[in-house]
Amino acid sequence: MKFFKFFLLSFISISLLSFRSINTKPLNNVNTSIYFTSDKQQLETLMRKAYEWIETKKTQNDFDVIANKKGDKYVGLNLKAHNKIVEELKKSNFFAQQFIDNYNKIGLKIGDNLKTNKMEYFVGELPPYGNDSDPWCDCQDNPEVFWKTMQVNNLKVENNKATFYWTWTEWKETPKYKVTAVKENGIWKIAYLNGFDSKTYF
Repeated sequence: MKFFKFFLLSFISISLLSFRSINTKPLNNVNTSIYFTSDKQQLETLMRKAYEWIETKKTQNDFDVIANKKGDKYVGLNLKAHNKIVEELKKSNFFAQQFIDNYNKIGLKIGDNLKTNKMEYFVGELPPYGNDSDPWCDCQDNPEVFWKTMQVNNLKVENNKATFYWTWTEWKETPKYKVTAVKENGIWKIAYLNGFDSKTYF
């Protein structure tokens, strides 16, 4: 009986050592350690890739409007162009459904207000909505490839929701642009951008 117990303990010990050896051995001489990036790193990567896409891949103008036959007044939204950019936003995989729904709502509301004369927008004049700046950066000018140096500041993360400001580093004067991101299926996506706050438009 004592011999059996000794044999059993020896077998278990050898098995455990073999298991440990197998599981700590690198596969194909490659280090199999897993590194997890921080939320800040993930969000900075998200913002840089999203803004590179906005500046280089997005094909449509935001809230493109159409003029009347006289060509002196805008009377509606270019719905075809608007729907195309909404699809581009979806396919980019950078934006949460919350952002896409808000973007679509703003465009349709602009079109409705122009069509029903709730607002007047004459050709050659600044639009009666927005803040006369590029809504993606709240700026009228920006450095080339500015997205490469975008930084996340004042980051607060709670319950899969992140709020922060982004800035760029090329110029002394840089926008302090508010963003909200949410996790959808474990991936950070942009849910709110300061330049697309509906209060700016209506």
